[in-house]
Amino acid sequence: MANSGLQMLGFILAFIGFVGLIASVALPQWKASSYSGDNIVTALAIYEGLWMSCAAQSTGQIQCKNFDSLLKLDSTMQATRALMIASIFFSGMAILVASLGMKCTTCFAEDKQKKNRIATIGGGIFIFGGLLALIATSWYGNRIAKDFNNPFTPTNSRYEFGSTLFLGWGAAGLCIIGGAFLCSSCSHGAGPPKQYPKSRAAPAGGKDYV
Repeated sequence: MANSGLQMLGFILAFIGFVGLIASVALPQWKASSYSGDNIVTALAIYEGLWMSCAAQSTGQIQCKNFDSLLKLDSTMQATRALMIASIFFSGMAILVASLGMKCTTCFAEDKQKKNRIATIGGGIFIFGGLLALIATSWYGNRIAKDFNNPFTPTNSRYEFGSTLFLGWGAAGLCIIGGAFLCSSCSHGAGPPKQYPKSRAAPAGGKDYV
């Protein structure tokens, strides 16, 4: 029962991470305009994501514009897009694979060893998808930090980490932790049952042998 609970916990955490990955890709707040230094104009806030840039006014109006061309984007943006989409793809595949190996499902119920292997594979795919997202968000965050600390970057062109970037980090961590729980819950008892030698019966007739 303990392994089943750990397995269910890992699947739930990884599934929440999968939903978080989708939300992080869709939302535009990957980086937000900075108000440090002499830039004290707070009437307009600029956000930028993987697909669009948005301008939010103090009155509550938000205007967004999609990026015009993929080829005009820098390599960091293109690589981040590709890694995040790949992370969502592998995490979605992991949900299908892990659900087949879950102890609460009836698939492959007659072969527990195969069921454990399938759940372990699903957990491994979750970890791989989470690592892809972690690489993408860390790479993007490193680019923001470099531009912010670059003395040649104009003050009104500096950005800070947006809320969606933190969401991406959290989602990646949940996928990795959930996948690790899935793998660890299936590692116990996955081997073949031990075979114990049969005890020899005492010789009949009660004769003693020297």
